[in-house]
Amino acid sequence: MNTLFVSDLDGTLLTKEERVSDYSLEHLNALIARGMNFTYATARSVGSAVRALQGLNVVMPAVYYNGGLVYDHASGKTLRYSCFEDTLKSYVLSLLASFGIMPFVYSAVPSRENVAWRVGQESFGMKRYLARRHGDPRLRAASSNEELLEGYVFYFKCIGPKEQIEKAWNILKYDQRIICIFHQEMYQNDFWMEISPHDATKANAVAFLKSYLGCNKLVCFGDTSNDSDMFDVCDEKYAVRNADDWLKEKATGVIGYCEEDGVAKWLDENAFRS
Repeated sequence: MNTLFVSDLDGTLLTKEERVSDYSLEHLNALIARGMNFTYATARSVGSAVRALQGLNVVMPAVYYNGGLVYDHASGKTLRYSCFEDTLKSYVLSLLASFGIMPFVYSAVPSRENVAWRVGQESFGMKRYLARRHGDPRLRAASSNEELLEGYVFYFKCIGPKEQIEKAWNILKYDQRIICIFHQEMYQNDFWMEISPHDATKANAVAFLKSYLGCNKLVCFGDTSNDSDMFDVCDEKYAVRNADDWLKEKATGVIGYCEEDGVAKWLDENAFRS
């Protein structure tokens, strides 16, 4: 059986320090060296994921921005991407503004990738996000909405208090043109809302990878709402013990905690039995 194993990162493979533990690095690298087909599907950008996975020898293409991008880091090639139509990206920004929400807008122009926001309208959570990414060449402070929405927009990230973000989510979640995910930030008290085009899902991205890589079985690991659709298309799906209870109900099984190397230990026992 030619199986592709796909893991979520935050809350699943990564520890609370946003890294892969020494145990997981050693065991996963040994399994990959033996020929295990292993990759990841994350809400993170390429750069953020690569930094968090330092030392892990993933050689296969991976899924970023909750399915908005499938990128082969080894070759530097984009294999699949999704972006908003002009009228839809303007609508999303306008609706968010009606709730006093200023998002980060992720976009691409021919020469670079941008993460833009309006200067002076940052929430406390946005300021912390920016401080943690000081020096990131993607960051671009915009002085107008036109500048904010420049290029091919593929992702909106909103960070703020639960009540404010949830009000916008209660409208956007019913819009069939988009995917709108609402959850508490993994390492803080803020809530995040992530908005992508309707076809930018982990489910579509991992299904693409399965076909692209010529695999005939998909096994995935996850912990929360942005893994739900991926669970729907995988042959086997495993929730870490710290996962949301409702996701555990969808799972083939429940494995160990992310802080206790649940993914690596399961793969140690099962990767070459599939």
